[in-house]
Amino acid sequence: MSIRTCRIRHVLRASLLLLACDPVAPEPAPAPASAPVVRTAPAIAALPIRERPITYDAARRQRTLAYRRRHQDPAADDITIEPRMIVLHHTGGGELEATWRYFERPVIDPSRTSVARGGELNVSAHFLVDRDGAIVRLMPETWMARHCVGLNHLAIGVENVGDGATFPLTDAQLAADVALVRDLKRRFPGITHLIGHHEFRAFEGHAYYSELDPAERPPQEDPGPAFMRAVRAELSDLGLAGPP
Repeated sequence: MSIRTCRIRHVLRASLLLLACDPVAPEPAPAPASAPVVRTAPAIAALPIRERPITYDAARRQRTLAYRRRHQDPAADDITIEPRMIVLHHTGGGELEATWRYFERPVIDPSRTSVARGGELNVSAHFLVDRDGAIVRLMPETWMARHCVGLNHLAIGVENVGDGATFPLTDAQLAADVALVRDLKRRFPGITHLIGHHEFRAFEGHAYYSELDPAERPPQEDPGPAFMRAVRAELSDLGLAGPP
């Protein structure tokens, strides 16, 4: 079934799927005294989301801080962010479990040379959306994840399980993303933009964009223009801006 058809029925079906999940109150990991400052994220109340935190221990916090100093601000002393943007992605594979295991590792796979050259902090995201529309939260929205060059310091990352070809994104994922964006905008009113990962380079020169390494400009294709058009069509009332 295409993304553009039977949208209302699919939104209702995805809502039922989401309601089947048992929400669990988030329990942010305690920070050691030597760790960078961490502020607690607001509790999730409106949207059922399964909590499955990735490792974000003191070592990962230090790697996150090192990444921020190298790519965003040499004087950075905090791993927290104030969300201004939501970036939608796809994972490049067909299994949520495999992606979770990959993100759970604190250190980047050195075989990913183009990413590893930017620092040893592993890539991650705040949310994973499975192919049936189930939403999993990996980390608080106010902790920085490495998911989008130049925008990590203010962007919440949402990874959809799929690759746009062998595993094209589903209508259930479309509905889940729409519901999640609405929930995030409600809880973080300062969010002004919604983009796809493939649109990030349009922000070069924008006040939101911060990347100190001129070589960090990797081309991206996810999640693709068609998916973003469909998501934006359902969210036009929120007034979220796209790429400049």
